[in-house]
Amino acid sequence: METLVLTIHILACVFLIVLVLLQSGQEGMGVIFGGGSSSVFGSTGAGGLLVRITAGLAAIFLVTSLTYNVLTKASVLGDSTLMTQGAAGINAAAPVQEPSPGTVTFEEKTATQPAQQTEAKQ
Repeated sequence: METLVLTIHILACVFLIVLVLLQSGQEGMGVIFGGGSSSVFGSTGAGGLLVRITAGLAAIFLVTSLTYNVLTKASVLGDSTLMTQGAAGINAAAPVQEPSPGTVTFEEKTATQPAQQTEAKQ
């Protein structure tokens, strides 16, 4: 069921993008700042086949988004996450590994390290 909903969702996304790009803008950039015609739906009215199909695909997109969220909710809650583990999952430190010979490290050497190296050479 999840696969079907996800497939419909992806198809609706692709067709929605295509239909939005197919629609031509009737006004210029002045529409963004409140310019344009005085009617509520613009100078051409509220119709058009592209507008209705776009609205239908937007509704399908919304429904499939919510449906997929409800279907996958149970599997997400069953997984172990930091939110369910609390502070115990955060405090577990990774083991410190010594670098192998010949590797480059970006740590600064302290004053005690050169003294130890000179003692080892003698």
